[in-house]
Amino acid sequence: RSIMASQVVKVINAEGIHMRPAGLIAKAVKAHPESEVIMKANGKDIKAKAVMQIMAAGIKNGTDVEIVVNGGDEQAVLGELVKMFEEGFGE
Repeated sequence: RSIMASQVVKVINAEGIHMRPAGLIAKAVKAHPESEVIMKANGKDIKAKAVMQIMAAGIKNGTDVEIVVNGGDEQAVLGELVKMFEEGFGE
């Protein structure tokens, strides 16, 4: 059993991770309370369920973000978040 899953994704949104994507990330993560999700970007560790932390990180277009999922169904949660990034959060 792996202790965590991680993958690096690139932000493709022209506006970067602003309020709407941040909200979608937090909502997706909160739907999996058994998993702890950290996003690593700009040298910061960001709690992915904290919208204000995500916003404060100032994640711009083209930024590499490492998504790290601990506990719960890591692969499924990671896959869901990676897909959101790859689809540009539907923007």
